[in-house]
This record gives sequence, C-alpha cells and structure tokens, in this order.
Amino acid sequence: MAFDRLELIAAHASFGGEQRFYHHASREIGLPMRFGLYLPPQALAGQSVPLLTYLAGLTCTEETFAIKAGAQRVAAELGLALLTPDTSPRGAGVNGEADHWDFGVGAGFYLDATQAPWSGHWCMESYLLHELLPEVQAGFGLATDRQAIFGHSMGGHGALTLALRHPGRFASVSAFAPICAPSHCPWGHKAFTGYLGQDESQWAAHDASALMAAQSRAPYPGGILIDQGLADKFLAEGQLQPEAFETACAAVGQPLTLRRQAGYDHGYYFVASMVEDHLRHHAAQLRG
Repeated sequence: MAFDRLELIAAHASFGGEQRFYHHASREIGLPMRFGLYLPPQALAGQSVPLLTYLAGLTCTEETFAIKAGAQRVAAELGLALLTPDTSPRGAGVNGEADHWDFGVGAGFYLDATQAPWSGHWCMESYLLHELLPEVQAGFGLATDRQAIFGHSMGGHGALTLALRHPGRFASVSAFAPICAPSHCPWGHKAFTGYLGQDESQWAAHDASALMAAQSRAPYPGGILIDQGLADKFLAEGQLQPEAFETACAAVGQPLTLRRQAGYDHGYYFVASMVEDHLRHHAAQLRG
C-alpha cells in the first residue's frame, strides 16, 4: 500500500544527493507523521541502494540527525539512503502528552503501547516495520533486501530491540550510547510502566540485554558496533548500562565491538565524531 497523502516539505542538495523531509498521514499511528530521507547521488541516478534507518533519542525529531550528525558526505560516498523517522506521535491530545516523560514529546521508545491512553496512537514498532520502512523502500526504489538500523540513546535502544525482535529483517545494527537495559533503569521503568503496564514480565520483550540473553545463537555474526562516551552523565547515572548488553552478548557468542570513548558526552558532537565508522560498519555488512 502506498503512502497516504505523502507531502514533500523541503529538499536540499547535499554532496550530490538530496536531503528531503516529508509529511504523511500514518495509518498505523492514526496521526500525521514526518520523516527525513537522504537520497545519495546513486539513488537519484536510478540505482537501487540500501536503506539505513536511524532512530533518534528523547527530545529529537526527524531533523535532528540530518542536521547535526554530518552523515550525508559518507552516505553519498557509500551509496546509502538514510531514513530518519520522527521519534513519537505528536498532537494526539493525550493528557500529559507534552510533559509525561519530563523531556517533552518525543519518547515513543519504538514499541507498541498496550496501556491507555498511549495505546491509541503510540504504535511506533508497527509504524516503522509495517508502514514506513517498506513504503519508503517501495516508493523510492530502494533495495528491499538490504537494510540496516542504528540509533542514539532511546533510539539506540530501539535499534537494538527491533533488530533482535525481527530476525532477518536487518543485515546489521549499531548504536550510540543506547539504553541497553531499560527494565533496570529509571528511564525504562517510567516508559515501560506507562506504555506496557506494571507487569514487569512483559518488559523483557523490549529490553535489548534480555533479548540478547534469550538468543540460542549469535543473531548478527558480522558483529554489532556500539560507541559509548565515558563523559556521558547518563552513563554515570545508570541509565544506559552497556555492560549488561556486553555480558549478554558474551554469553551467546555474539561478536560485539563496544568502544568506550574517553571525553565524549551524550550529545551530537559525540554522534558526529563516530558516525562515519558506523556508516562504514553497515556498508560492509550490506555488501554481504
């Protein structure tokens, strides 16, 4: 099924390609949604290129990565399309929507909520997997059999969990400062209680460390790449817990490159400093 009322908001020439921003009516969310899409020069010339989806973190939008990460130059070189969805439904009229997570709107956590009032529109997993990604691939002539996923913070959590929950869907996965064990940190407790309810047995299905620990074999034999800044205040506060994911990977034999980067914090100077390595990590695995 094609996009319902896809509207081009803006397009900007970038390294021989084009950075675009779109607005559309989402059938899964039931509200208008926005996304960014970088088409490299190869795609504009008619080639079917791989799709790399980036999931952003709390307080971010579809524009954040496109504007701040500086990824287009390398994406143009490697022939990668970059998809940047918005992080959450907006304008649902839910009481407390704008301040429920103390960070403002933008805390979709890339799952399908089961609890009222969030279950009506907060269906980010279904939106991404069943609507946005396949329709972007079909609508822009991108390779349907070559896609990868990465993200930052809450989006790093989303990238890891979606990659583990949907085996075979993504060729590779990476993350910047992901929330690795949301069942065991304050951010995750708040989000999971609101979206999934009080029954903590339901939380493991959206916890990257728990999902990895439950694997019978390494799901990504080509390796997973994670960068974590050691000056990240959220690491010190126990919100991220990369060591939990590291332990789970070791237990199932999953190759993991966890780079602990001295001096880097949680922001986009960190993401921009590491993004080229992540794009090259994905390009190598997408080539097979």
